[in-house]
Amino acid sequence: MYQTNILLESGTNELEIVEFFIHEQIPGQEEVYTGYYGINVAKVLKIIKKPKITELPEVPHPAVLGAFNLRSSIIPLVDLSLWLGKNRILDENANVIVTEFNKVVNGFLVSGVTRIHRLSWEDVEPPSNYVAQFSSNSITGVVKLENRITFLIDLEKIVAELNPNTALNFDKNLDVRLDDNYTALVADDSDTILEMLANLLEQANFKVIKASNGLQAWEKLQELKKQAQAQNKRINDLVQIVVSDIEMPAMDGLTLTKKIKQDPELATLPVLLFSSLITERIKHKGESVGADDQISKPEVSELAIRAKTLIEKTRGGK
Repeated sequence: MYQTNILLESGTNELEIVEFFIHEQIPGQEEVYTGYYGINVAKVLKIIKKPKITELPEVPHPAVLGAFNLRSSIIPLVDLSLWLGKNRILDENANVIVTEFNKVVNGFLVSGVTRIHRLSWEDVEPPSNYVAQFSSNSITGVVKLENRITFLIDLEKIVAELNPNTALNFDKNLDVRLDDNYTALVADDSDTILEMLANLLEQANFKVIKASNGLQAWEKLQELKKQAQAQNKRINDLVQIVVSDIEMPAMDGLTLTKKIKQDPELATLPVLLFSSLITERIKHKGESVGADDQISKPEVSELAIRAKTLIEKTRGGK
């Protein structure tokens, strides 16, 4: 049994991915095609050989093969090749990648695993519309590794579609409208999630500045800092909190947080990390770069309340 060790230093704008492959039989061709894919190591609990599978009475998608027992936990198994529309060649030596994110554990069946690669978020390119179209929109990034193309898989999307209870939802009846008008800078590389977070905060009386990744958020903060200096104000007079995802191209949320906390003029800004990666297992990463609070995506309804709490704590309460 293989187990990952998360040794990557926080705030270096690096990530580690587990690269795996799927052997695919192309219709009408004898030659076997091997497609390479990757997922963030931080989401991986274990990599094991294909276990004994128990069929489930009802499954939401043919890609759900059933469930297996791992250390007294019943874990659903998803065949990634079926989800991606690939004709995977059956192999008794296949691997299962066991993941944990959004407080949910799942297993994903693949042909095999190559190794762990360390790279910079700057090396991750967004998928083209063509690539997204032919991957059920399940690709979040593209990287070039050892003269081959490796696609980063959006496991969150796959799991959310298979089990809507794990999707990003908030309680529409929750009344968190604030008396004060606060401004939040929100960074997320998913347009859908960015709009949802903006809508949620705007309903709570926040003004929202949007950024599609950590680098764009950092550039916006530099602009706001210059504006504050020109108006003889503090940065906290123009923006009161930063809400950031962790996994983002160009600059990740951990690096963004570290840069904010190391900047004498920005350091007083509270930073709230909002990510599927936030689990007890790796929560220390956000703490090590100075994040003021961390929320996992299933807890989205708490976002405005906890943002307000951080702002008032920074201001000494009201």
